[in-house]
Amino acid sequence: MSKVELVELIAKEAGLSKADAQRALDATLAGITAGLKKEGKVSLVGFGTFSAKKRAAREGINPLTKEAIKIPAKTVASFKAGSKLKDALN
Repeated sequence: MSKVELVELIAKEAGLSKADAQRALDATLAGITAGLKKEGKVSLVGFGTFSAKKRAAREGINPLTKEAIKIPAKTVASFKAGSKLKDALN
């Protein structure tokens, strides 16, 4: 499902205009991003938990030259599905 399709679904299910649904989705995504930056975790009970995890620096290999390269440490987003989401998919 694309973002456009999701906005259309939100508009239909919530009885909103597409513009209002777009703003609601954008605000939700901005809130999740802000929560991850500030606290490192956003929990939506029953749906799942978004968390920010630190990935350590490591050595990799350049596939073109086969030379060793250093991959810097970084923070990545992670998602763990909640019980209601897991049950809905089964």
